[in-house]
Amino acid sequence: MSPRHIHIQDVAPRDGLQIEPRPIATREKIELINALSRAGLAKIETTSFVSPRAVPSMADAEAVLTGIDRVPGVEYAALVPNSRGAERALACDLDELNLVMSASRTHSQANLRMTPEDSLSEFAKIAALVRDQVPLNVSISTAFGCPFEGRIAAADVFSLLDRIAALGMERVTLCDTTGVANPAQVLSMSQSVRQQWPSLRLTLHFHDTRGMGLANVLAGIAAGVDRFDTSLAGLGGCPFAPGASGNVCTEDVVHMVHAMGFTTGIDLAALLQRAQAMPALVGHDVAGQVAKAGPADRRYPWPATERSSTSCKPA
Repeated sequence: MSPRHIHIQDVAPRDGLQIEPRPIATREKIELINALSRAGLAKIETTSFVSPRAVPSMADAEAVLTGIDRVPGVEYAALVPNSRGAERALACDLDELNLVMSASRTHSQANLRMTPEDSLSEFAKIAALVRDQVPLNVSISTAFGCPFEGRIAAADVFSLLDRIAALGMERVTLCDTTGVANPAQVLSMSQSVRQQWPSLRLTLHFHDTRGMGLANVLAGIAAGVDRFDTSLAGLGGCPFAPGASGNVCTEDVVHMVHAMGFTTGIDLAALLQRAQAMPALVGHDVAGQVAKAGPADRRYPWPATERSSTSCKPA
């Protein structure tokens, strides 16, 4: 039997860089995306077509997508919050448009200034505009819990999935926006989604805010999920969700699943080399562990210690 393949989808160029206080030059974003492409990521979320006033760091979306090198086999996606963003994105030869909504009404108002129902209405407009030109993915933020409302009932998420499927959309991402999910919750919800909507291409998106990111990835794998959003060096966080910190770290996830015998198609050495350059890019330390410690099969030379022996003679 062939090893199970896990699709790793890096969101660092968008989710990771959008909240960085240091301005990241367009050239640097292009270099990052090209490095991720060459390392073999399944999909890269390159940018977002949001209002430059709302998220100034993403104002160069068109320039980024014009400048990158497209590697065959890599999907290039972008976040699209509304029909105006979709119009801009359609001109950029993308492989996926990522639409975003929230399972929490409070977070939806804070993040999008819309209700979940408003988001679904906007999705219908976008679907009519796109007309099968490019696949649409719906990311449901706060699917496992909200910083304002607490735990979100699974039934509420499932109701949204019913309405998303009714719009003809075949890709969905469940997002743990502030890192409140636990493995038991992830296992249960993922199994239910795969059973009730078997045609949906399901992705899980975790943040490592409370140190449960890798455990939640394993729970998703146990439930049969094989697509995960991750972020190089563990960058990221939602600017409209208090307490949100970085995404689960790409190189740490790849290292873990490779050690367990899964395949990803990713060159871990190339990924680690790029991850080690991230502190210089963003101007601060980053969360990734494997880039600091090295992979588990790393070996060191014997320590150069002097050995001395003593003998005890009977008196």
